Amino acid sequence: MNNLDVAPNQEDQQQEKLAFQVQHLAVAVERILRQQPEGISELHLIKALQQPPWELIGPVNYAEPDKLYPVHFLIFHVLYRLRDQLAGSDEALTISPLLIRLCRQDVVGGTGSVDAPDPLRAFYLDLSRYRMPEDSILRMMDDFWSGRHGRRPAQGEALEAAGVFGFDTVPISFDEVKYRFRRAVMQAHPDRGGETEAIQTLNSAFSVLKAHFQD
Repeated sequence: MNNLDVAPNQEDQQQEKLAFQVQHLAVAVERILRQQPEGISELHLIKALQQPPWELIGPVNYAEPDKLYPVHFLIFHVLYRLRDQLAGSDEALTISPLLIRLCRQDVVGGTGSVDAPDPLRAFYLDLSRYRMPEDSILRMMDDFWSGRHGRRPAQGEALEAAGVFGFDTVPISFDEVKYRFRRAVMQAHPDRGGETEAIQTLNSAFSVLKAHFQD
């Protein structure tokens, strides 16, 4: 047997393993969301998937985007699949790193619709994006944190992000956001006793608000 015979077989095995993992994640994610009617952040969803009875995700290095990316991608792949499955029902799914929530369609104004163009949906439903070169991942993350991810956040999502920085409402000035962000990151830095997970949440909230203030 030559190498040309081995490579396709290995690829098939990897695809089967990935499909198996997606199936298990889909069951777990939906169950967790139905147990959290107020919603859950991506960070806390990852932690729930790491714990019994699921234990579907191992340790996650939040400080290295290329290590975090595969976990993030699979979770959002499952979320967009679930949102499509709910289309036409009386339920909808809000998808944001800060708030993932199942609720009635009339509560979110049709978030479950798949008719409108959605570049994020197209990206996450393409399983070929699961494996990407490190430089591509870093470029993508730079775009995400700078607000260039092609989607203006809903008002509720922006309000949720503002709450991370202690605002009661979405501020009128992005300068206020930058000030609170810098201060919060300094306080959350591991050198000051903070946690990398907290910085991940701050980065997500900052990205949402930066996209909100984009012209």
